[in-house]
Amino acid sequence: MSVLQTPLTQLLGCEYPVIQTAMGWVADPNLVAATCNAGGFGFLAGAVMTPQEVEQGIIAIKEKTNKPFGVNFHMYTPGANDIIDTCIFHGVKAVSYSRSPSKAMIQKLKDAGIVCIPTVGALKHAVKAVEMGADAVVVQGGEGGGHTGSVSSSILLPQVVDALEVPVVAAGGFKDGRGLVAALSYGAAGIAMGTRFLMTQESPVPTQTKQHYVKAPTEQIIVSKKLDGMPQRMINNPCLRELQQTSALGMLLLAVKNGLAFTKITGGSLVDMLRSGWQMKQSNGLSFGQTLMAANAPMMIQEAMVKGHPDKGILPSGQVAGAITDLPTGAELMQSIIDEAQATLNNLSTLM
Repeated sequence: MSVLQTPLTQLLGCEYPVIQTAMGWVADPNLVAATCNAGGFGFLAGAVMTPQEVEQGIIAIKEKTNKPFGVNFHMYTPGANDIIDTCIFHGVKAVSYSRSPSKAMIQKLKDAGIVCIPTVGALKHAVKAVEMGADAVVVQGGEGGGHTGSVSSSILLPQVVDALEVPVVAAGGFKDGRGLVAALSYGAAGIAMGTRFLMTQESPVPTQTKQHYVKAPTEQIIVSKKLDGMPQRMINNPCLRELQQTSALGMLLLAVKNGLAFTKITGGSLVDMLRSGWQMKQSNGLSFGQTLMAANAPMMIQEAMVKGHPDKGILPSGQVAGAITDLPTGAELMQSIIDEAQATLNNLSTLM
């Protein structure tokens, strides 16, 4: 197994170069702990939590595992500084994020010895992330679920690997040991998976929602900009089809409703929400409409992932769900990935 030790395992202190991503409402303490205990590295989905809930989640994970783990959060949310302080206080190994408003926030984490590993979907964003201080980068190809780019992993991954000197982690379209070996062959230091971990026994997603993922045909896992004006990959279900027919005014009203609800969940105020939206607009080139609609995704995902209404909520998913037909435990999944990766490497060695 020494061949599977990479710069990523050295950086994060995990046994295998496999990251479980921080899916909102999905990556809870149970899933994170199960991933870490199986030898991978899990991230807590702090982006849909208050700072107090993030701390509770960190404590809960520590009760279930003594392995290193990470926390994901949005650095534009009102409680971001509190979450940073909490991560430092509890000695969290790493943080992940998609956008950083300032180098100062990154430097504060780095000064505390916390690994900063953002997720990006484009070459220019990967370069910018490292300029801001990232220690490693997760690069997601267009096959990935949720917010995603337009370039496939097989094209984007080697571009980013060639451009950066920090470890690069491949995401988007990975589910098994063959995919891990493929990513390593491109120069990646490991893989990050969301949908594959969502489809495990420890995932808190209700059974009826998981069954939608198991049965989803690959061609029905599509990209739409309807939810918040940015491309997101989701399973095409009744809720999404209804949204596609909703007028611009209807989407605006929905955004206001969801924005207020999300602000309440994350412990902020209306003023905080507007301030955060303005910061996102200024730093990321988003339109005013896109910033207003940013809360649509988490609130509509909650309907399916927490409340168990898969036809009434959004189902973010990578295309890879169309190739997954089982719901293993985290330990079974990790063992199968490592066994298959080792077998694949052995088979490749016979070609030399």
